[in-house]
Amino acid sequence: MYKRIVLKLSGEALAGDKPGVKFDNDIIRGIVLQIKEIMKNGTEVTLVIGGGNFWRGRSADHNMDRTKADQIGMLATVMNAIYVADFLRQEGVGAVVQTPFKCGTMTEEFSKDSAIEHIKKGEVVIFAGGLGHPMFSTDTITALRGAELEVDGLLFAKNVDGVYDDDPAKNPDAKKIDEIACGDIIKNNLRVIDLTAATLCFDNKIPVVIFGLNEENSIIRAAGGEKIGTIVTVD
Repeated sequence: MYKRIVLKLSGEALAGDKPGVKFDNDIIRGIVLQIKEIMKNGTEVTLVIGGGNFWRGRSADHNMDRTKADQIGMLATVMNAIYVADFLRQEGVGAVVQTPFKCGTMTEEFSKDSAIEHIKKGEVVIFAGGLGHPMFSTDTITALRGAELEVDGLLFAKNVDGVYDDDPAKNPDAKKIDEIACGDIIKNNLRVIDLTAATLCFDNKIPVVIFGLNEENSIIRAAGGEKIGTIVTVD
C-alpha cells in the first residue's frame, strides 16, 4: 500500500463518453468514493486533474499563440479542481485547491508546507493551474509535486488499462506492457508519460502506475499495491 500519492486524472475522464457533457457526476462520484476508501485505508491523497474536457490546446484554433492556449488550459484545470473539491466535500472529505498563481479567494497559492499541513489533517490537496507557465504538461506538474511532497507513488488513471506496444484502438494485436523501466522511457523517447515528468520520476526514484480508470475499483487496487496496468520502475 502506498503511504502518499499523487493521483493524476484526465479532464476527459470527468466527462465520460456523453457528447457535450463536461462533468459526468456518476463517474466523478465513483472516483471520489474510491479516494475516500483509500484514505480510510491509510493512504494520503493529492490530485492533479487535466483540463481536456474544456480545452485541448490549440485544437480550437491552430493559429492561436501557444502561450495563450496553455493559459486557457491552466484555467480549465482550476475549474475541474474546484468541481471535484466540492464533490469530495459532499462526501465528507476535506479538500483544498492549490494553484501556483493567485485566483482571488477561490484557491490557495501553493506552498509545500501548507500542502503537507492539509494532508496531515486528512484533507485532499488538488493541484491546479499546472506550473503557472506555458509549455509544461499536467504530467510534469504531477511529477514535480510528487517530488516536492516526497510521495512514494504516482498513479496515472487513463482511458486505457496500461501501456501497449502499439495503439490498441487501431491494432487488435497490440500487447500490453506490464512493466517498463523509467530509464528506457527517457532513452527511447517513448510517449508513456511526458519526458520531463519521466526525468523527474527517474531522478527522484518515484515509481509510476499507469492503469485504466474504467476498471472496477482500479484506484483502490492501484493504491493498495496490486499489480494492475503498467508499472514504471525507477531502480
